[in-house]
Amino acid sequence: MVFSSTVFLFIFLPVTYILYIICRNIKIRNIILILASLCFYAYGEPKAVLLMILSIIVNYLFGLGVTTEKRKLILIVSIIFNIAMLYVFKYLCFSIDLINSVLPVTIVNPNIDLPVGISFFTFQAMSYVIDVYKDNSLKEKNILNIFLYISLFPQLIAGPIVKFSDLSDQIKNRTLTLDNTICGIRRFIYGLSKKMIIANTMGQIADAAFNNDINLMSSGALWVGAAAYMLQIFFDFSGYSDMAIGLGKMFGFEFKENFNYPYAASSMTDFWRKWNISVSTWFKEYVYIPLGGNRKGKLRTSINKCIVFFLTGLWHGANLTFVVWGLLHGMLLLLESYGAVPFTKKNHTAAKIISHIYVIFAAMFTFIFFRADNISHAVKYIAHMFTALKGEYLQSSLVFSYMTPYFALVAVMAFLFSTPVIPNLKNKLTEKGHSNINEYCSCAVSIVLFGICVMSVFTSAYNPFIYFRF
Repeated sequence: MVFSSTVFLFIFLPVTYILYIICRNIKIRNIILILASLCFYAYGEPKAVLLMILSIIVNYLFGLGVTTEKRKLILIVSIIFNIAMLYVFKYLCFSIDLINSVLPVTIVNPNIDLPVGISFFTFQAMSYVIDVYKDNSLKEKNILNIFLYISLFPQLIAGPIVKFSDLSDQIKNRTLTLDNTICGIRRFIYGLSKKMIIANTMGQIADAAFNNDINLMSSGALWVGAAAYMLQIFFDFSGYSDMAIGLGKMFGFEFKENFNYPYAASSMTDFWRKWNISVSTWFKEYVYIPLGGNRKGKLRTSINKCIVFFLTGLWHGANLTFVVWGLLHGMLLLLESYGAVPFTKKNHTAAKIISHIYVIFAAMFTFIFFRADNISHAVKYIAHMFTALKGEYLQSSLVFSYMTPYFALVAVMAFLFSTPVIPNLKNKLTEKGHSNINEYCSCAVSIVLFGICVMSVFTSAYNPFIYFRF
């Protein structure tokens, strides 16, 4: 089930929320959310829900075990179990294809379906056991609380990844307020708008550029396609995160922010402080720091960063394109750390402008690998962006046909929402005592955006979130 569907918007969410507010007992509310979350996941993944339940039960037992005398052994077994489960369902088929293409063998590929969101709920389960190993006070004896923590539907299948220490108190004690409910609804609408209005519009252009014969595309069409995909993936994923955070507020939970205007970053190092914060934080806390972080000299630090970004890329998908994408980002961060990109360290206006332009182009070109079918497709795409300048490129019209006045309006919205222009304007109005204007404008904009989204939901074809495959 997806947030941007009629079933979710007009059946699942209203029914779940009404049952939730009717019941006052926190334990009953938790059970309602657990059952709703299992139904939410089973709606699209009826078989995979059993896998998630198995993961929850096993990791709950591991959480109890890491507080015993054999705690270190149990921790190791838990990590092996979770990684093995993730490998079998996400990377086994990829590994077999890779082996068959490199070695003179033919291994039968089992073609295992990838359960939606397995990377997210597996990482949450792993973090719980690891955190309990570090701090026994986090051990949870009530298995229903672990069920709710891992299966909670707002962030179940596409994040943000939440640590148990951030939710444990909220699971046991939280309150609903009118202000939080209103704030949550608005945040959900903003996220839905990012997906339905901006991401889907940009996705049409990106698909037209990436899914057709590059040899029949002009350089202009390919540049537009690359820029469109860069906007699509940001608004698709940040939109989902906004909806998850908004839904959390509606049910009394507070999730940490997952995006902080990454395209306004001053360097790629800064970009990764603002992009998919929950995933980058997870790899920092559970991979980078245990490897030694930056405490063992520059060479070891560089190796650790390469390992982290290799794994970050691989986490995103079972394809070498994701690995290349991750390593390219790792290389850019290493270059910045060694001072090879000097303008990111300067504070004067010209350097800041150059730094922002550098971040935009770095993100755009690396995301081409993220979107391409394979490495050769990505390389060819980039090459044609600079060489396909003359001749008749018949399929370019497929890209430019989407560039309507509506697209121009959406492009303006994309610019506004990808920069902190609107929050800064709100802050200035509040400082000048015009908070009422903010309130009225927010209400009006929310109503208009929701109306547009509802029309889009009823008229557009099924368009899943990009991060569902992760």
